[in-house]
Amino acid sequence: MTTLAVTRGKAYFRLAKLDIVDYYLGVVVVWTLLAPVSRFDPGVLLAIGVFLLGEVFVIAAMVALDDLTGYRDGSDITNYAPDDPKRKRYRKPLVAGTLDEDQVLRFAWVTGVIGAVLWLAAVVIAPHSPLWTVGLIVVTYFFSLQYSWGVKLSYHGFQEFFIAALGWALVLAPYGLATGEFTGFALAEALLFGLGPLLFGVYSNTNDVDGDRRVGRPTVAALTSPRGNMFFVIAVSAAEFALILAVPTLGGPWWFPLALLPTIVARIRQVWLGFALGDIMRARMLGIRIHRITVLSLVVVNLVAIT
Repeated sequence: MTTLAVTRGKAYFRLAKLDIVDYYLGVVVVWTLLAPVSRFDPGVLLAIGVFLLGEVFVIAAMVALDDLTGYRDGSDITNYAPDDPKRKRYRKPLVAGTLDEDQVLRFAWVTGVIGAVLWLAAVVIAPHSPLWTVGLIVVTYFFSLQYSWGVKLSYHGFQEFFIAALGWALVLAPYGLATGEFTGFALAEALLFGLGPLLFGVYSNTNDVDGDRRVGRPTVAALTSPRGNMFFVIAVSAAEFALILAVPTLGGPWWFPLALLPTIVARIRQVWLGFALGDIMRARMLGIRIHRITVLSLVVVNLVAIT
Protein backbone atom coordinates (compact mmCIF):
# COMPACT_ATOMS: atom_id res chain seq x y z
CA MET A 1 0.00 0.00 0.00
CA THR A 2 1.42 3.37 -1.01
CA THR A 3 2.03 6.22 1.39
CA LEU A 4 -0.60 8.27 -0.47
CA ALA A 5 -3.20 5.53 0.02
CA VAL A 6 -2.44 5.32 3.74
CA THR A 7 -2.66 9.10 4.11
CA ARG A 8 -5.93 9.19 2.17
CA GLY A 9 -7.33 6.35 4.29
CA LYS A 10 -6.49 8.22 7.49
CA ALA A 11 -8.15 11.33 6.10
CA TYR A 12 -11.41 9.46 5.41
CA PHE A 13 -11.22 7.83 8.85
CA ARG A 14 -10.98 11.28 10.42
CA LEU A 15 -13.69 12.65 8.15
CA ALA A 16 -16.06 9.91 9.37
CA LYS A 17 -15.04 10.61 13.00
CA LEU A 18 -14.70 6.88 13.57
CA ASP A 19 -12.66 7.46 16.71
CA ILE A 20 -15.71 9.03 18.36
CA VAL A 21 -17.70 5.94 19.28
CA ASP A 22 -20.14 7.51 21.71
CA TYR A 23 -23.33 7.23 19.66
CA TYR A 24 -22.48 3.64 18.75
CA LEU A 25 -22.51 2.65 22.42
CA GLY A 26 -26.30 2.85 22.31
CA VAL A 27 -26.56 -0.68 20.94
CA VAL A 28 -24.73 -1.99 24.01
CA VAL A 29 -27.36 -0.35 26.20
CA VAL A 30 -30.08 -1.84 24.01
CA TRP A 31 -28.59 -5.34 24.23
CA THR A 32 -28.55 -5.22 28.02
CA LEU A 33 -32.14 -3.92 28.09
CA LEU A 34 -33.30 -7.16 26.46
CA ALA A 35 -34.61 -10.12 28.40
CA PRO A 36 -31.80 -12.63 28.99
CA VAL A 37 -33.46 -15.15 26.69
CA SER A 38 -33.33 -12.63 23.81
CA ARG A 39 -29.75 -11.44 24.26
CA PHE A 40 -28.30 -14.30 22.26
CA ASP A 41 -31.20 -14.86 19.90
CA PRO A 42 -29.62 -15.05 16.39
CA GLY A 43 -32.37 -12.98 14.79
CA VAL A 44 -32.09 -10.24 17.41
CA LEU A 45 -28.30 -10.13 17.22
CA LEU A 46 -28.36 -9.98 13.42
CA ALA A 47 -30.91 -7.16 13.33
CA ILE A 48 -29.08 -5.10 15.95
CA GLY A 49 -25.72 -5.73 14.25
CA VAL A 50 -27.00 -4.64 10.83
CA PHE A 51 -28.62 -1.58 12.41
CA LEU A 52 -25.32 -0.68 14.08
CA LEU A 53 -23.40 -1.03 10.83
CA GLY A 54 -25.95 1.18 9.10
CA GLU A 55 -25.62 3.68 11.93
CA VAL A 56 -21.88 3.94 11.31
CA PHE A 57 -22.46 4.79 7.65
CA VAL A 58 -25.31 7.24 8.34
CA ILE A 59 -23.28 9.13 10.93
CA ALA A 60 -20.26 9.13 8.61
CA ALA A 61 -22.39 10.81 5.94
CA MET A 62 -23.80 13.27 8.47
CA VAL A 63 -20.45 14.43 9.85
CA ALA A 64 -18.89 14.59 6.36
CA LEU A 65 -21.65 16.94 5.20
CA ASP A 66 -21.25 18.93 8.41
CA ASP A 67 -17.52 19.31 7.71
CA LEU A 68 -18.22 20.38 4.13
CA THR A 69 -20.71 23.03 5.20
CA GLY A 70 -18.43 24.25 8.01
CA TYR A 71 -15.55 24.54 5.57
CA ARG A 72 -17.57 26.40 2.95
CA ASP A 73 -19.02 28.93 5.37
CA GLY A 74 -15.66 29.48 7.08
CA SER A 75 -16.65 28.46 10.60
CA ASP A 76 -14.30 25.46 10.70
CA ILE A 77 -11.43 27.56 9.40
CA THR A 78 -12.05 30.00 12.26
CA ASN A 79 -12.61 27.37 14.95
CA TYR A 80 -9.59 25.30 13.87
CA ALA A 81 -7.18 28.17 13.34
CA PRO A 82 -3.50 27.22 13.21
CA ASP A 83 -2.76 29.25 16.34
CA ASP A 84 -5.41 27.48 18.44
CA PRO A 85 -3.62 24.66 20.29
CA LYS A 86 -6.91 23.38 21.73
CA ARG A 87 -8.29 22.24 18.37
CA LYS A 88 -6.44 19.82 16.10
CA ARG A 89 -6.67 20.76 12.43
CA TYR A 90 -5.93 17.25 11.20
CA ARG A 91 -9.36 16.21 12.53
CA LYS A 92 -10.87 18.36 9.79
CA PRO A 93 -9.48 17.00 6.48
CA LEU A 94 -10.82 19.92 4.44
CA VAL A 95 -9.20 22.47 6.73
CA ALA A 96 -5.98 20.44 6.86
CA GLY A 97 -5.98 20.07 3.06
CA THR A 98 -5.87 16.26 3.06
CA LEU A 99 -9.19 15.98 1.17
CA ASP A 100 -10.94 18.29 -1.28
CA GLU A 101 -14.62 19.22 -1.46
CA ASP A 102 -15.51 16.78 -4.26
CA GLN A 103 -13.97 13.87 -2.36
CA VAL A 104 -15.89 14.75 0.80
CA LEU A 105 -19.18 15.13 -1.06
CA ARG A 106 -18.76 11.79 -2.85
CA PHE A 107 -17.90 10.12 0.45
CA ALA A 108 -21.03 11.56 2.06
CA TRP A 109 -23.36 10.34 -0.66
CA VAL A 110 -21.84 6.87 -0.86
CA THR A 111 -21.94 6.34 2.90
CA GLY A 112 -25.43 7.81 3.05
CA VAL A 113 -26.75 5.35 0.47
CA ILE A 114 -25.05 2.39 2.15
CA GLY A 115 -26.49 3.47 5.51
CA ALA A 116 -30.00 3.64 4.04
CA VAL A 117 -29.69 0.15 2.54
CA LEU A 118 -28.43 -1.31 5.82
CA TRP A 119 -31.18 0.28 7.90
CA LEU A 120 -33.77 -1.00 5.43
CA ALA A 121 -32.24 -4.46 5.72
CA ALA A 122 -32.37 -4.24 9.54
CA VAL A 123 -36.10 -3.47 9.39
CA VAL A 124 -36.73 -6.37 7.00
CA ILE A 125 -34.85 -9.00 9.02
CA ALA A 126 -35.76 -7.77 12.52
CA PRO A 127 -38.00 -9.95 14.72
CA HIS A 128 -40.31 -6.94 15.08
CA SER A 129 -41.01 -3.87 12.99
CA PRO A 130 -43.70 -1.77 14.72
CA LEU A 131 -44.82 1.30 12.82
CA TRP A 132 -43.40 3.70 15.42
CA THR A 133 -39.95 2.13 15.05
CA VAL A 134 -39.98 2.22 11.26
CA GLY A 135 -41.15 5.84 11.34
CA LEU A 136 -38.44 6.74 13.86
CA ILE A 137 -35.75 5.19 11.64
CA VAL A 138 -37.00 7.06 8.55
CA VAL A 139 -37.14 10.39 10.39
CA THR A 140 -33.72 9.83 11.95
CA TYR A 141 -32.17 9.05 8.58
CA PHE A 142 -33.73 12.05 6.87
CA PHE A 143 -32.80 14.59 9.50
CA SER A 144 -29.31 13.17 10.02
CA LEU A 145 -28.44 14.08 6.43
CA GLN A 146 -30.23 17.42 6.82
CA TYR A 147 -28.32 18.38 9.99
CA SER A 148 -25.90 20.70 8.18
CA TRP A 149 -26.97 20.10 4.59
CA GLY A 150 -30.16 20.76 2.67
CA VAL A 151 -32.48 22.37 5.22
CA LYS A 152 -29.50 22.76 7.59
CA LEU A 153 -31.22 22.08 10.90
CA SER A 154 -28.18 23.18 12.89
CA TYR A 155 -28.34 26.58 11.18
CA HIS A 156 -31.95 27.14 12.24
CA GLY A 157 -31.71 26.75 15.99
CA PHE A 158 -32.15 22.98 16.28
CA GLN A 159 -28.56 21.91 16.89
CA GLU A 160 -28.77 21.15 20.59
CA PHE A 161 -32.10 19.34 20.27
CA PHE A 162 -30.85 17.25 17.37
CA ILE A 163 -27.67 16.15 19.18
CA ALA A 164 -29.79 14.76 22.03
CA ALA A 165 -32.60 13.43 19.83
CA LEU A 166 -30.16 11.45 17.71
CA GLY A 167 -28.99 9.62 20.83
CA TRP A 168 -32.58 8.96 21.89
CA ALA A 169 -33.43 7.51 18.47
CA LEU A 170 -30.32 5.34 18.31
CA VAL A 171 -31.45 3.53 21.45
CA LEU A 172 -35.20 3.39 20.89
CA ALA A 173 -35.03 2.27 17.25
CA PRO A 174 -32.94 -0.89 17.72
CA TYR A 175 -34.85 -1.63 20.93
CA GLY A 176 -38.08 -1.51 18.94
CA LEU A 177 -36.65 -3.79 16.27
CA ALA A 178 -35.53 -6.29 18.90
CA THR A 179 -38.62 -6.28 21.14
CA GLY A 180 -41.47 -4.48 19.39
CA GLU A 181 -42.09 -2.70 22.69
CA PHE A 182 -41.95 0.82 24.05
CA THR A 183 -41.38 0.89 27.82
CA GLY A 184 -40.88 3.66 30.31
CA PHE A 185 -37.57 2.21 31.46
CA ALA A 186 -36.22 1.98 27.89
CA LEU A 187 -37.38 5.53 27.23
CA ALA A 188 -35.64 6.80 30.37
CA GLU A 189 -32.35 5.14 29.42
CA ALA A 190 -32.64 6.46 25.86
CA LEU A 191 -33.15 9.99 27.20
CA LEU A 192 -30.14 9.68 29.49
CA PHE A 193 -28.05 8.29 26.64
CA GLY A 194 -28.95 11.20 24.36
CA LEU A 195 -28.12 13.79 27.00
CA GLY A 196 -24.54 12.48 27.10
CA PRO A 197 -23.50 13.76 23.63
CA LEU A 198 -25.44 16.97 24.25
CA LEU A 199 -23.51 17.62 27.46
CA PHE A 200 -20.18 17.58 25.73
CA GLY A 201 -21.54 19.21 22.57
CA VAL A 202 -22.63 22.35 24.43
CA TYR A 203 -19.09 22.83 25.70
CA SER A 204 -17.80 22.57 22.12
CA ASN A 205 -20.33 25.21 21.13
CA THR A 206 -19.13 27.44 23.97
CA ASN A 207 -15.59 27.20 22.61
CA ASP A 208 -16.74 27.77 18.99
CA VAL A 209 -18.97 30.73 19.70
CA ASP A 210 -17.00 33.26 17.61
CA GLY A 211 -16.96 31.11 14.49
CA ASP A 212 -20.64 30.19 14.85
CA ARG A 213 -21.69 33.81 15.28
CA ARG A 214 -19.67 34.82 12.24
CA VAL A 215 -21.61 32.44 9.97
CA GLY A 216 -24.98 32.83 11.70
CA ARG A 217 -25.14 29.36 13.22
CA PRO A 218 -27.59 29.91 16.09
CA THR A 219 -26.37 27.70 18.91
CA VAL A 220 -27.44 28.67 22.40
CA ALA A 221 -23.89 29.84 23.10
CA ALA A 222 -23.97 32.07 20.00
CA LEU A 223 -27.42 33.50 20.73
CA THR A 224 -26.98 34.30 24.41
CA SER A 225 -24.49 35.97 26.70
CA PRO A 226 -21.80 33.90 28.43
CA ARG A 227 -23.93 34.02 31.57
CA GLY A 228 -27.04 32.91 29.69
CA ASN A 229 -25.16 30.04 28.08
CA MET A 230 -23.82 28.99 31.48
CA PHE A 231 -27.36 28.83 32.89
CA PHE A 232 -28.51 26.80 29.88
CA VAL A 233 -25.75 24.22 30.41
CA ILE A 234 -26.51 24.07 34.13
CA ALA A 235 -30.22 23.61 33.35
CA VAL A 236 -29.54 20.69 31.00
CA SER A 237 -27.24 19.13 33.61
CA ALA A 238 -29.98 19.57 36.22
CA ALA A 239 -32.53 17.97 33.87
CA GLU A 240 -30.26 14.94 33.59
CA PHE A 241 -30.09 14.75 37.40
CA ALA A 242 -33.90 15.01 37.68
CA LEU A 243 -34.33 12.25 35.10
CA ILE A 244 -31.95 9.97 37.01
CA LEU A 245 -34.04 10.50 40.15
CA ALA A 246 -37.26 9.79 38.22
CA VAL A 247 -36.15 6.49 36.63
CA PRO A 248 -37.48 4.29 39.50
CA THR A 249 -40.97 5.67 38.79
CA LEU A 250 -40.58 4.70 35.12
CA GLY A 251 -39.90 1.04 35.74
CA GLY A 252 -36.27 1.12 36.85
CA PRO A 253 -34.96 -0.34 40.12
CA TRP A 254 -35.20 1.77 43.27
CA TRP A 255 -31.41 1.91 43.53
CA PHE A 256 -30.96 3.35 40.02
CA PRO A 257 -29.94 6.86 41.29
CA LEU A 258 -27.26 5.27 43.49
CA ALA A 259 -25.85 3.39 40.51
CA LEU A 260 -25.67 6.66 38.53
CA LEU A 261 -23.95 8.52 41.37
CA PRO A 262 -20.61 8.63 39.44
CA THR A 263 -22.39 10.47 36.62
CA ILE A 264 -23.94 12.96 39.03
CA VAL A 265 -20.66 13.74 40.81
CA ALA A 266 -18.68 14.00 37.57
CA ARG A 267 -21.31 16.29 36.03
CA ILE A 268 -20.91 18.73 38.93
CA ARG A 269 -17.16 18.73 38.35
CA GLN A 270 -17.72 19.34 34.63
CA VAL A 271 -19.75 22.48 35.31
CA TRP A 272 -17.12 23.66 37.78
CA LEU A 273 -14.31 23.10 35.27
CA GLY A 274 -16.10 24.80 32.43
CA PHE A 275 -17.66 27.83 34.07
CA ALA A 276 -15.97 28.37 37.46
CA LEU A 277 -12.43 27.69 36.20
CA GLY A 278 -13.12 28.66 32.58
CA ASP A 279 -11.47 25.54 31.12
CA ILE A 280 -14.10 24.76 28.50
CA MET A 281 -12.13 22.19 26.51
CA ARG A 282 -11.18 20.17 29.60
CA ALA A 283 -14.85 20.23 30.55
CA ARG A 284 -15.72 18.97 27.06
CA MET A 285 -13.26 16.09 27.34
CA LEU A 286 -14.63 15.25 30.77
CA GLY A 287 -18.10 15.22 29.20
CA ILE A 288 -17.03 12.49 26.80
CA ARG A 289 -15.74 10.42 29.71
CA ILE A 290 -18.93 11.06 31.69
CA HIS A 291 -21.02 9.75 28.80
CA ARG A 292 -18.99 6.55 28.73
CA ILE A 293 -19.25 6.21 32.52
CA THR A 294 -23.00 6.62 32.21
CA VAL A 295 -23.19 3.93 29.53
CA LEU A 296 -21.18 1.56 31.71
CA SER A 297 -23.47 2.28 34.65
CA LEU A 298 -26.58 1.64 32.53
CA VAL A 299 -25.13 -1.65 31.30
CA VAL A 300 -24.39 -2.82 34.84
CA VAL A 301 -27.85 -1.77 36.05
CA ASN A 302 -29.55 -3.63 33.23
CA LEU A 303 -27.54 -6.81 33.64
CA VAL A 304 -28.35 -6.87 37.35
CA ALA A 305 -31.98 -5.71 37.21
CA ILE A 306 -33.23 -7.50 34.10
CA THR A 307 -33.16 -11.22 34.84
